[in-house]
Amino acid sequence: MDKNNYRKTLYNEPFIRNRADPYIYRHVDGTCYFTASVPEYDRIILRRSSTLLGLKDEREITVWEKHKKGIMGAHIWAPEIHYINGGWYIYFAAGETENIWEIRPYVLECLDEDPITGEWKELGMMEPFDEYTFRDFSLDMTVFEHKGAWYCVWAEKVSSGKKISNLYIAGMESPCKLSTEQVTLSAPDYDWERVGFWVNEGPGVLKHEDKIYITYSASATGECYCMGMLSIKADENLMDKNAWKKERTPVFQTDRENGIFGPGHNTFVKDDDGNRDIMVYHARQYDEITGDPLYDPNRHTYLMEVGWNQGKPVFDVEHNMKP
Repeated sequence: MDKNNYRKTLYNEPFIRNRADPYIYRHVDGTCYFTASVPEYDRIILRRSSTLLGLKDEREITVWEKHKKGIMGAHIWAPEIHYINGGWYIYFAAGETENIWEIRPYVLECLDEDPITGEWKELGMMEPFDEYTFRDFSLDMTVFEHKGAWYCVWAEKVSSGKKISNLYIAGMESPCKLSTEQVTLSAPDYDWERVGFWVNEGPGVLKHEDKIYITYSASATGECYCMGMLSIKADENLMDKNAWKKERTPVFQTDRENGIFGPGHNTFVKDDDGNRDIMVYHARQYDEITGDPLYDPNRHTYLMEVGWNQGKPVFDVEHNMKP
């Protein structure tokens, strides 16, 4: 399909180009912070704006660069910035210079008021609670607060047999240490989660009324990349895997008519009025990829207003087609 042969709007045109695995955090003062994977996978960047849409044209600052050897020396992926108990924290995945696929989750901390100009300190790998967590390929870590407690969700491959990537959840003792054993939230059970690779990754948390939703990405990173969703009632035990409901079909996938290919690795942020939920995700404008899709630089950041149908989120490009 001709990538220009579709109706262009705010919601199916790239918001920020060449930035994959996007994350936007809105601070208590309304300021928005943006970070994402860069195509070179070699650094962590931040943008800041007083408005959501203003992030598009703001100057980008590099706050941390990969090591020249050893850990945190390759594949700097999927950073997220969070503000926890008076400090700024960036969670990201990284490999080793000598073993680029030895991917693990790491933490940076900034205790200055301004995360753009402040000093970022390396806290090392996220500290597990037990000897079984983070023993294999682990990435896409996100954290969230619920009823005064903090939780961590991430993707990790099983350490034996077929290298399946599952989603796990654990409690947090501190911003850099888990307080519980891991609990499996989701495994790639369905055919649409097993295209190319058996993958669940890229969790994003959305709260609405009396529900908590976790969206995630599935399959390989080409056109087959798509989004699934889990949900739980807010008064249930988040550490009870049986309390979570998993959708049988993808909630968002390639939309050829609107020029969106392989959408996924999303997160959520409120609009400037604080009334509407906006999904932030990445996708391509085409499906003809030469070589490994992972190294194709043209995954762009997109925005989409979340629709709601009987209390359930709807991710529909057509719903967002505004004149």
